[in-house]
Amino acid sequence: MQSKDQKMTRRTFMKQTATVAATTMAAPMFIPKSVFGANDRIRIAVLGVNGRGRNHIDSFMKLQDKNVIVTTLCDPDMEVLKKRGKEFEEKYQKKVNLVQDLRRVFDDKKVDAVSIASTNHWHSLSTIWACQAGKDVYVEKPMSHNVFEGRKAVEAARKYNRIVQHGTQQRSSESRTNEIAAVQSGKYGKLLVSKGYASKPRWTIGYKAPKTPPAYLDFNLWLGPARDQPYHENLVHYNWHWFWDTGNGEIGNQGVHQMDIARWAIKGATLPTKVWSLGGRYAYDDQGETANTQMAVMEFGDVLLVFEVTGLVGKTSRYPGKVANEYYTTDGMIYEGKFYPKNGGAPQELDKFETNIKPGENFENFIYAMRTRKVEDLNADVLEGHYSSALCHLPNISLRLGQPMPFSKVPEGLLENEVVYDTFANLQKNLSWGNNLKLDELTYQMGRVLTFDPVQEKFVDDEEANTHISRPYRKPFVVSDLV
Repeated sequence: MQSKDQKMTRRTFMKQTATVAATTMAAPMFIPKSVFGANDRIRIAVLGVNGRGRNHIDSFMKLQDKNVIVTTLCDPDMEVLKKRGKEFEEKYQKKVNLVQDLRRVFDDKKVDAVSIASTNHWHSLSTIWACQAGKDVYVEKPMSHNVFEGRKAVEAARKYNRIVQHGTQQRSSESRTNEIAAVQSGKYGKLLVSKGYASKPRWTIGYKAPKTPPAYLDFNLWLGPARDQPYHENLVHYNWHWFWDTGNGEIGNQGVHQMDIARWAIKGATLPTKVWSLGGRYAYDDQGETANTQMAVMEFGDVLLVFEVTGLVGKTSRYPGKVANEYYTTDGMIYEGKFYPKNGGAPQELDKFETNIKPGENFENFIYAMRTRKVEDLNADVLEGHYSSALCHLPNISLRLGQPMPFSKVPEGLLENEVVYDTFANLQKNLSWGNNLKLDELTYQMGRVLTFDPVQEKFVDDEEANTHISRPYRKPFVVSDLV
């Protein structure tokens, strides 16, 4: 809960921060017309253009034949911004507005929608501000940096009647949608365990000393909702993923995609009733804080969701790792479009099933829903993004509340399920056989087993865990209780 003085609307915020710069003066809220016809141009601003933002720019510019245009690029780093602006004008032979402060974008009546590809800790707040300003939103995964603000983003989308698409692109994949339909059909047995893997090479980031931020970077704006702290070059631009203030580790990076798929396969699943996680950061001593090796287990009635992160892959590691999803049923396993029967029979191609997928890949589907103004026309609505992002936050909370345990001890009473047992064995194999680490010299963080109320979106009888549902926000970048 935020204190009374933190309950600040974006309008109030703008009034209180008018002295930041003349260009950030508050302006009246602008609500665009409710429907964009086929002949109405949709004007997009991309927020955060260093990495993934380039893909956002290109994806929307490919839709010019559908009367879509990127008109504005925004980033707190002016060097990155000018570079992208030059690239844009050379590639598309069009002028583009360059804006350093995202608040100016929200006040621009000529912008119909924003596409957010900034840091994780900005995703929800910028979504909320955009909705309050009458903009539709495409927001990268994860939807949120914590559970509380994800729910607030959903509330803002609904309150201001905004179309908000989440960047879990597999929701717009016909083959993946058919795979999910196959799992849920019962034709291949009853689902017992839905498993996701997110194992990309994540090696040391070393140490970067605190220093004065470069003049071209508005570091105060880059930090936004995060706590005040010194600038160092492991924060800006990519390695912020591995710090709790700004990122969510690999499970909340690549993992959001596979987590979303794993939850999607469990019919009707929203949030779990129980969660636990274990892992650690191995093979090097560096500045990063999040785990490079992690497993998580969550309960959804009689179905388990199991997740595996093994970041010590590639380079010299012999352990391959993978980015994938598997579905274990009473009759066998579904993996990459095929069913593998328990009886050892030949793998079978999955049947074709009727699905409710809406037109277009994820960016195009967003534009389609902007024109129809129907939330049900989105393949990856903000609510789905909130749930799947929360499934990454909950295991991290368990892990951070845990205690060190030697690998000679297994988590008591938690490995009875075969898939769960094999996942723990995979982590050990990655460290020992894969990377020549001696397990008898290592410990893992055994996370707290947490009971969760999926309706209230709170932990049950654990106030310490509930302090991690939200965060202390740095004024004036506050996600308020009332949006």
